[in-house]
Amino acid sequence: ILINLYYLLPYRISYDPTRYPKYIPEAYCLCKGCLMGIFGEENFHFRSTPVYMPTVILRRTSSCAGGRYVYTEDYVTIPVGCTCVPEQEKEAESVNSSIDKQEMKLLVSQNKPSSE
Repeated sequence: ILINLYYLLPYRISYDPTRYPKYIPEAYCLCKGCLMGIFGEENFHFRSTPVYMPTVILRRTSSCAGGRYVYTEDYVTIPVGCTCVPEQEKEAESVNSSIDKQEMKLLVSQNKPSSE
């Protein structure tokens, strides 16, 4: 089980007086590893990495028209959350070698209903 706690993510407020909106909340990851298993232990075979969302903002230019600033569209990527990705091993044996197969089997067996 991978636990993504989007509602518990910490955010930083990015401020830029030359853009609209001036304030944009940006998520950042608290853990290096990922919270996994039935007790939510941090697992360092995975790493927590930001998830980005492309968005459009308005950027103020140096010109004015009719006594007002002129804005242009600008495309930026904003971190909106965190997710887990497998940590790559130094010497990969195969395409799937970055996942500890024994640990994954253990996690899967822990999450099966007891009737199986």
